[in-house]
Amino acid sequence: MTRIRRGYIARRRRTKISLFASSFRGAHSRLTRTITQQKIRALVSAHRDRDRQKRDFRRLWITRINAVIRESGVSYSYSRLIRDLYKVQLLLNRKILAQIAILNRNCLYMISNKIIKEGDWKESAGKI
Repeated sequence: MTRIRRGYIARRRRTKISLFASSFRGAHSRLTRTITQQKIRALVSAHRDRDRQKRDFRRLWITRINAVIRESGVSYSYSRLIRDLYKVQLLLNRKILAQIAILNRNCLYMISNKIIKEGDWKESAGKI
């Protein structure tokens, strides 16, 4: 009997997987079974860390804003700033506030002072 040549589908699948893992070290880039295991592991880690990255950046922005606000000397904190921003309906997200805090502190101080004045005015108007 003559030898039967197999199809190309399995070989194409393996080459596609090996291209994904070509930058891995050792057997993780050479052996088909370990390549598939490492591919699954890499994709799971990437999916998990996309959410974690969003959390980490939000924490970083909050920390930066809080540090600059407390540095001004007034007994004012991040939570009060955000509360007053929502009261005045000035909706700046935390990323923008953190950039303002780092690049132009005076601008953030002006925003917070204006918010404090408007908040005091509204509270005194509500009492009358």
